[in-house]
Amino acid sequence: MPVLPELAAVLAAASARTRPEPPGGGPVLREAARGYWDRRGLHGAAGGIAAAPGAQPLLLALIGAHGGDVLMPRPCPAAWTPQARLLGRPAYHVPTPAECGGVPDPYALLETVRRVRAEGGRPKLLLLSVVDDPTATVAPPELVREACEAAVGEGLHIISDETWRDTVHRPRDTVLLSPAEMSPDDVTVINDLSGALVPAAWPVAVARFPDTARAAVRHARTLDILTALGALVAGPVAHAAAHALGEPDSVRDRVRRAAALQAEVAAAAHRAVLGSGALARPPQAGRHLYADLGPLRSRLADLGVTDSMELEEYLTDRLGAPAPGGHRFGDELGALRVRLGTGPLLGNTPHQQTEALAAAKPLELAHVARALDDFAAVFRALR
Repeated sequence: MPVLPELAAVLAAASARTRPEPPGGGPVLREAARGYWDRRGLHGAAGGIAAAPGAQPLLLALIGAHGGDVLMPRPCPAAWTPQARLLGRPAYHVPTPAECGGVPDPYALLETVRRVRAEGGRPKLLLLSVVDDPTATVAPPELVREACEAAVGEGLHIISDETWRDTVHRPRDTVLLSPAEMSPDDVTVINDLSGALVPAAWPVAVARFPDTARAAVRHARTLDILTALGALVAGPVAHAAAHALGEPDSVRDRVRRAAALQAEVAAAAHRAVLGSGALARPPQAGRHLYADLGPLRSRLADLGVTDSMELEEYLTDRLGAPAPGGHRFGDELGALRVRLGTGPLLGNTPHQQTEALAAAKPLELAHVARALDDFAAVFRALR
């Protein structure tokens, strides 16, 4: 989406700031993040907040601040497994239930923990995302509760990535429960603000720690790692991020309209994928769609596509936009799964994207209708 003019003005007003924020963010940014979470029922102090220039260095610091092995759902965000491996931590993927991604099946989680321990491992940390990238699904509250109970019962600390929570397509019809509401002493929450609040080119992410003595130690370790990495938020970006976290009316309106627009275009893309005979969970949030082209395996084999790497190359070439294969998200190479971005369907220029945001019927705009027709044609050719 184009940069919100109000945010651009705030960033420009702070452009003379030549010093970065201190490690973990300055008081204004941390207080803004505290207020953001307070409005969502997650209360705490600004001292329990840490900020970094993007989710990847922040998550790397969080994993580094915890000992032991890391568990995560399959599929999961593309950066999670490499970050654990970079730190020399074994990473284990746990299957998700049929209805959603992002949160592991509780029974599979328990079985994985016991298997890892039997093999001499030390599972200590569970990464999950209630509003999931890559699958664009929202985990139901009962699943979140059961998964949290299973994890905490086994002594795991939970890092809940809630980057996409403000992109839920139909917020009035969707119940979103943060793990931090279920297990406040055992959950650290992370939010990459590029999910909904600021442009991706302005890297900033924030983490909320539990209000416990053990969490205070991990918070200090996280700041040490951010300091060692030089992972400091740029001063102008911190100023703009604090403004966005305060959620003035203009920011709220942009977030709401963007989510509603993504809901329409993602639903249309979902229909096109299902029309080819492929499978995909209905998208509920974000700007992606996760498709399983397994039912089209014979047709794809005739085209020389037999695994997710070849599927990625095939679809990226024909769609004219990145279509990363499921192997990048922890799925097996032989599974013909792919994440499809819906953002490119809204236009290639800021003018087209702004036009789509303002339209009462965006799917009827010429450039959106043309993009959807081209998208659907790629999948019709696989029938």
